Amino acid sequence: MKKRHFKAPSGAAISFTELGFGAAPIANLYRPVSDKDADATLDAAWKAGLRYYDTAPFYGLGLSETRLNRFLRGKKRSDYVISTKVGRLISVCKPAERAGIGKFFDTPTRKEQFDYTHDGIMRSLEFSLERLGLDAIDVLLVHDIDVFTHGSEAVRDAHVKTLLASGYKALLKLREQGVIKAFGAGLNEWQVAETLARAGDFDVFLLAGRYTLLEHEAPLNSFLPLCEERGIGIILGGPYNSGILASGARPGATYNYEPAPKPILERVKKIEAVCKAHKVKLAEAALRFPLGHPAVISVIPGAVGAQQVALNVKTMGAKLPKAFWKDLKAAGLIDERAPVPK
Repeated sequence: MKKRHFKAPSGAAISFTELGFGAAPIANLYRPVSDKDADATLDAAWKAGLRYYDTAPFYGLGLSETRLNRFLRGKKRSDYVISTKVGRLISVCKPAERAGIGKFFDTPTRKEQFDYTHDGIMRSLEFSLERLGLDAIDVLLVHDIDVFTHGSEAVRDAHVKTLLASGYKALLKLREQGVIKAFGAGLNEWQVAETLARAGDFDVFLLAGRYTLLEHEAPLNSFLPLCEERGIGIILGGPYNSGILASGARPGATYNYEPAPKPILERVKKIEAVCKAHKVKLAEAALRFPLGHPAVISVIPGAVGAQQVALNVKTMGAKLPKAFWKDLKAAGLIDERAPVPK
């Protein structure tokens, strides 16, 4: 598996595999997953050469981190890169108060409390280190400080203010102490990432679905040029925009976890037509496209089961002709400014 050797603005050197492993699905996201199946998925990813793992306390309310602990225990620490997240404190609660009902299944009974303060970040990382069985984390990401999660710009902005006034000091301290190599944020909105990048010394951002084959024009205006200028790395989650760039424009296709609207369906149909002309699969184009940008250091689609891991690896390894990308640009389906894979 190819690696991208990233030197963070802070000076830390971290090697990410181009294809990473997002550990939310093995934490019972949308359906229960047995320990056996989770282990089989992780084993298949490791054997395929994936060495970057992204997790969070919220994924399965601790289950993702504890399953990674069991799998990675005994493996040489320098052989893999791991990121986890802060911003939520997870605590024991009554069953009716459990977070993630309808999203995560058969998880520990835990509730969440958003906390972007210095002490909140310190406590969250301490709990994560215990669940993961580690002494240090490669990348620490502030989780979900966006409108998608908090419901309004006012609430989001209040949390951003708290982070920059308080939590940011904890991130700097942890990086200086070597407890983490780099820090950033895991977000659903590139605009917040740009705000943070301009306000502080951030190394990495994990963007969910905001720089994809389907939607990429807006980040090219200011955010991605800023990342290039400052050497900030981008980890790209959700490369299929929650499904439609894997399934195609079929009935029931999802975009941003909702039924895809007509304009999105029409655009994807046009992309599919170019794919067909070049004998390229839509998912192959979707998975490779983000890596054309020099700021993108890894792409992390989800997977449950050895077959899905194998499919992701095969999809990533497909060779796509230069003429394919040229024709997408000629048809106005890729922004002219967007770098494409070589």
